[in-house]
Amino acid sequence: MSESHAEQIRKLLDSVYREESGRILATLIRLLGDFDLAEEAMQDAFAAALERWPKDGAPGNPRAWLISTGRFQAIDTLRRRARFDASQEKIAEQLHAQSTTGMESDDESLEDDRLRLIFTCCHPALAPEARVALTLREVCGLTTEEIACAFLIPASTLAQRIVRAKAKIREARIPYEVPSSAELPERLDVVLQVIYLLFNEGYSASSGASLTRPDLSSEAIRLGRLLNELILEPEANGLLALMLLHESRRASRTSPSGELILLEHQDRSLWNRKSIAEGVALVERALKSRRFGPYTLQAAIAAVHSEATSSAATDWPQIVALYSVLARVEPSPVIELNLAVAVAMRDGPEAGLKLIDAILSRGELTAYHLAHAARADLCRRLGKTVEARSTYEKALALTQQEPEQRFLQNRLRELE
Repeated sequence: MSESHAEQIRKLLDSVYREESGRILATLIRLLGDFDLAEEAMQDAFAAALERWPKDGAPGNPRAWLISTGRFQAIDTLRRRARFDASQEKIAEQLHAQSTTGMESDDESLEDDRLRLIFTCCHPALAPEARVALTLREVCGLTTEEIACAFLIPASTLAQRIVRAKAKIREARIPYEVPSSAELPERLDVVLQVIYLLFNEGYSASSGASLTRPDLSSEAIRLGRLLNELILEPEANGLLALMLLHESRRASRTSPSGELILLEHQDRSLWNRKSIAEGVALVERALKSRRFGPYTLQAAIAAVHSEATSSAATDWPQIVALYSVLARVEPSPVIELNLAVAVAMRDGPEAGLKLIDAILSRGELTAYHLAHAARADLCRRLGKTVEARSTYEKALALTQQEPEQRFLQNRLRELE
């Protein structure tokens, strides 16, 4: 075996892991009925591939090979455990019998496994915060640290939530399935939240060298489309619209060297008009239903931005009005912050600064770097250089994303 051939196999496996590991894990969880066993089986399957593919050649369908190998690795694991726990042998025999009766479905029937897994993770028997954490970890592949950053909580606390949620699913024997139409409403809100948090991590990564993680935002949009095919709900329309409208700006959000470009300075000719048209149509459909909620309102705000030819030409009064409605529908300090920024664009930086100071005085966004960055920018525009510098420094100390760090450092240099 040549060194170049082995390197090609390693690159292929890396690519398969990036693009398919989420789907492979979701299918193994369905087949094995156990989160931890499925995770171990997937890792064993990739290790087996690293050993065997260089000798035997890569299979025509890598995902199917890894799923099948993972299942048999799990059976072997259970048989080893049976030496200490006889019940494991019975489970192993059941899995072996299933594997010989063609229970692995074709690729099309496997496509919904991640959606089934989302609904399992979002079962009402789980605590609300555990549902979101578990889904982001198991379905979306985010690290414990990334999820903890999104929730502004310690990673150890987040890890405990995930462990408890897995135990609850196992003990309560929560089924791996999409709920019936009668059960759907109570579980839809959490599913929408999970998909949106996944998209947010892809659209603006919480940490790392890159501003975005396209693999995550693309997966969120794919899941959003699956959800829209499954159910007819205005908020599912609104969420998909919101993601498409934000994603339409991806090409303009960074410079060729990866530097952050704010919305007001983006080259709008780079915006994806096809995605904008689809997003606007979905927003209009959701609004006509008169049963819309916060995702549709956020999508309506994004639509106003997408239809403006420049920042100056943006209908800021309409955006302020939409944010005001959103703040009543879903009160949140982050929404208040966005409203304050919109007010600053409509009425001037002084008006916006008063609102941001009121939010920060309550202590809810003390650890949120974007709140300090927004305040610093308004201070800069007002000529309050000393305040701007100290507030930019607070934002810089809190952000873990390298493009944002460089942007804030540039702002500090400009103030000098």
